[in-house]
Amino acid sequence: MAPTPEPLTPERILEATEEVLRRHGPVKATVVDVARALGVSHGSVYRHFRTKAALREAVTERWLERACGALAGIADAEGDPGQRLRQWLRALFAAKRRKAGEDPELFATYTVLAGENGAVVGAHLAELTGQLTRIVRAGVADGSFTVADPAVAARAVFHATARFHDPCHAAEWERPGAEAELAAVVDLLARGLRG
Repeated sequence: MAPTPEPLTPERILEATEEVLRRHGPVKATVVDVARALGVSHGSVYRHFRTKAALREAVTERWLERACGALAGIADAEGDPGQRLRQWLRALFAAKRRKAGEDPELFATYTVLAGENGAVVGAHLAELTGQLTRIVRAGVADGSFTVADPAVAARAVFHATARFHDPCHAAEWERPGAEAELAAVVDLLARGLRG
């Protein structure tokens, strides 16, 4: 008796799409390639994702969300907000650098997909700055930080550290001393938040 095929789920489709993107790149990858990898018709894929653009958007969103979970844990933890700020920024840098270094082809593909999906990227950036805002707000509440508007301060911290998390700087992340440079920037920012 033949094994029962695994049901086609959005998650399976997204996993297969990542593999197809890794092999073919964002320009050549098609929904037909994804369907072929899954052993189904392309119509079956379209039942879960109405368009190729919707599928690419979902893959981008999934990829961006992977980093947010661990960072949210840091943002929402108890303890010294200054230390949490440092830990959060180091974790963001490590996650981005790991993605770029371990799978450069897929990282390059996601850079292209992120450019196509401004709304998804905007939501991701809002989530990240929201996490930073929670850390800064906790610092204001316990007297560690003295800023008038935690959200404005959090956005400033995020922008000031862009070199360590914006994909356009990925080529710089493996340079010797990158961690020390991040630490110096974060120390400066933390002192500024303390007023």
